[in-house]
Amino acid sequence: MSELKEQFDKAVEYVQTAEGDFKPSNDVKLQFYALYKQATEGDVKGKKPGMLDQVGRAKYSAWEKLKGTSSEDAMQQYVDLLESMKEKHG
Repeated sequence: MSELKEQFDKAVEYVQTAEGDFKPSNDVKLQFYALYKQATEGDVKGKKPGMLDQVGRAKYSAWEKLKGTSSEDAMQQYVDLLESMKEKHG
């Protein structure tokens, strides 16, 4: 397993299980979601959810913005985003 993949896996675990001071905004949660999906599944798939599904639509749109980003780049951005948040919150 590559070093980046290991860092990514640890970052994903941290984001999913973090407690205490780690409370990202909804916008940041969307970024994490989109980067995770891009890293693990590639470009966005399926139809955009309808107007009544605002959460699904927001997730789809966030992922759609990363279209064309490589899996490795998405993993690195995910790790970097977590690191920058950790720095801000000590």
